[in-house]
Amino acid sequence: MPRPRRLRRVMFEPGFTYFKPAGVRMSELADSVLTVDEYEAVRLKDLEGMEQEQAAKKMNISQPTFHRLLLSARKKITDAIVHGKAIKIEGGDYKMARPGRGLGRGRGLGLGAGPGGRMGGFGAGPSGECVCPKCGYKQTHARGEPCYELKCLKCGAMMTRA
Repeated sequence: MPRPRRLRRVMFEPGFTYFKPAGVRMSELADSVLTVDEYEAVRLKDLEGMEQEQAAKKMNISQPTFHRLLLSARKKITDAIVHGKAIKIEGGDYKMARPGRGLGRGRGLGLGAGPGGRMGGFGAGPSGECVCPKCGYKQTHARGEPCYELKCLKCGAMMTRA
């Protein structure tokens, strides 16, 4: 009996879950389904520019598993572009990271997985910026006001801590 799959940690839910080629009717389209964890792998590697090992740790999976997710996602995206298919983002084995709690078990509320909380973390003080993951808009972080509760003034997406 195989062991159960480890849930992949996802930091951002997709703002959009369906993309289609322009000029093609919905009734004529075939879908290419991209799972949320595949979406997150592409986001971390290609958009954020992370190394695979670092991105794998962020998703709570091994580097080889991350690599397989990335290959699968890129194949589906390429298939959709080349063959004029729609891309639907749904499903997968994942759990959403709790906002404001960092990326692991630190020592103290909201201090992430840093060295005992000495380096700060999500919500750890007045310095830093809140950044929009979609358009890149930045605004100064205000103490006591978590970035994940703020909406971007330009595009309306939820902000994240830089």
